[in-house]
Amino acid sequence: MHKNQLDATIAELLGKAPDTSDILFTAGKLLQAEVHGKLTDVLTSLFQGPLVPFQIESVAFCMMLNKHAGSLRLFQDLIEKGSCDLSYDLPGYSRFRVNIFFQQGSPAIVMRKMPSKIPTLKDLNLPPLFGQMANEQYGLILLTGGTGTGKSTTLAALIDAINERHAKHILTLEDPVEFVHRHKNGTVNQRELGTDFDQFSSGLRAALRQAPKVILVGEIRDKETIEIALQASETGHLVLGTLHTSDTGQTINRIIGMFELAEERLIRQRLAQALRYVVSQRLMPRIGGGRVAALEVMANTLRIKELISNGESGEKTFYNVLETGETYGMFTFDQHLAKLYTAEQITEQTAMDTASDRSRLSQTINRIKTIRGEKVTNIEGLELDLNYDKSKS
Repeated sequence: MHKNQLDATIAELLGKAPDTSDILFTAGKLLQAEVHGKLTDVLTSLFQGPLVPFQIESVAFCMMLNKHAGSLRLFQDLIEKGSCDLSYDLPGYSRFRVNIFFQQGSPAIVMRKMPSKIPTLKDLNLPPLFGQMANEQYGLILLTGGTGTGKSTTLAALIDAINERHAKHILTLEDPVEFVHRHKNGTVNQRELGTDFDQFSSGLRAALRQAPKVILVGEIRDKETIEIALQASETGHLVLGTLHTSDTGQTINRIIGMFELAEERLIRQRLAQALRYVVSQRLMPRIGGGRVAALEVMANTLRIKELISNGESGEKTFYNVLETGETYGMFTFDQHLAKLYTAEQITEQTAMDTASDRSRLSQTINRIKTIRGEKVTNIEGLELDLNYDKSKS
């Protein structure tokens, strides 16, 4: 398959489903587009029926060969590891993050559509604390969440804010490069895994010799990478990175868990000093269409430092500190979900499905319903039986 044929097919799909977030190529299924979290089949001039493995292989080879210098690494990853990541440009339309993988012996492809315009912090309606993050001079800022929760978009907005405000050298290490930043007040150099560097740890180590003030690590995957990230943050760099963890407390515990027991005391002390913020993110359907992000934000206050240094115990938990940390701009997922529910952006069911502590959130939602004058229970028809037990007397 030639690139112009693939470009025409993707452009045709986007014309039929403009709000597409993901495109799926799966053997035995029609070409599919995910729109607002739901899959829909799309017929195109090139793909009129269920896809067969040969068609998907042709698309995959076209994408990988288009990466030129990185093609060999992509083929090796696909054969040896079963999957590979790359970016794909559709001129005039959009840029995609692509994962090619094997399932049941057949190739499959998922293309994540990236916005052509880098959103601002205001566009994403992020809390004011993000403005403070953009002004940090050094330290470690972590953004966490599962795949497809919008971490890359939030990080791109944060990098753009730094680029807009400060005359700094910003260096990114990504797999693959998703948002292409133009130089503003700052200078942005973007490096892609496999094309410009071989591993995040080696790319990050090299970054220390490339005179950046801000370093973005696309994904912190192992102990070596977090060690170098800590070293960079301790030597005057602002380091931003992502982890696949579900909430802020788990993020701290995951990092500490990467190290041997004999190293735990030292890594707790280093992390307590270097960390600035942890933000966790979840994406959910919005009432009326589209999706909205729920956040959990942790700032490294004195109480958080103590928990990082000494660990959680009893009522001394990250959740409890966040829940009472409004003064410092901190809040839990459950508090943000309640806020989104109050603003009628999400349904009660969506909030409960995404909650960290369903019992606490349920109580909060019931209070909101009471204030609104709504029923807090579906139980009806109860009445007092005045004759109960009179037959025994």
